[in-house]
Amino acid sequence: MRKYKIYREIRKGARIWGLPISLFALMILSILASLLIIIFSFSLLVIILAMVWNLCWYVGLTKTASDKSLLDFNKVFPDRISNKRDNLLNHVES
Repeated sequence: MRKYKIYREIRKGARIWGLPISLFALMILSILASLLIIIFSFSLLVIILAMVWNLCWYVGLTKTASDKSLLDFNKVFPDRISNKRDNLLNHVES
């Protein structure tokens, strides 16, 4: 009987080709755009450039997906949490 490993890291998010779903969608859009360009301007140079572009785009997206700090644009939580009311006059104690 065949045994299957339990996938314990399901909360990390689904990945296709090593990319999260949103970055995978960007990759597919790039592939579709390059296919349209190849179809409407058929030449060997365009085919090579499209392949190089998609390869570089894929490498860049995988590097971006592996480094979490590159996609983190804003902080979710503030530095300090306080019950004090915000006071516009900083020199007055409340």
